[in-house]
Amino acid sequence: MSRSISLPLTDHVALELRAGDEVELTGSVLTGRDQACARLFQMIQAGTPLPVELLDRLLYFVGPSPPRPGQVIGSAGPTTSERMNPFLPSFLDRGLRGFIGKGFINGAVKQSLVHHRAIYFGAIGGTGALLSSCISSARVLVFPELLSEAIHEFELQRFPAVVLFDTCGTDLYASPAGGSLA
Repeated sequence: MSRSISLPLTDHVALELRAGDEVELTGSVLTGRDQACARLFQMIQAGTPLPVELLDRLLYFVGPSPPRPGQVIGSAGPTTSERMNPFLPSFLDRGLRGFIGKGFINGAVKQSLVHHRAIYFGAIGGTGALLSSCISSARVLVFPELLSEAIHEFELQRFPAVVLFDTCGTDLYASPAGGSLA
């Protein structure tokens, strides 16, 4: 049975979640992919103010396709999280509460998740059309020239996810049941 979670994700709820928990997320998330995450990282490195606030937010690694007429967004399936490894510790240092993606993350990101009591949620790859039905609004916030890789704000409604890595350092991929998730 899925647990309903209203966003923003509070510290209390984050501490209760365990790897393997199935959840439905409702509320606002930011989106980002390789190019947008790289730009944010460069801004952090340069000491430049960020154009979006990361504090207590979730970042969904997605490059949505354009919507068809009458749709909020096109296909919106998760991007491989591993590609964001270089950026994530800096984002978590800025207060990011967690992220949604798919696949493995490295040891430095895992350590940072535990240190900041943050969560890695997994969405099922290959289900982008289904997941887009859980997005009730979408708007570009920054970097519109990046098109699908721009940073959007999505409003999620009962978005299905699973906790892949929790605040205690438990990695679902490392468990016997989770090894087949990769």
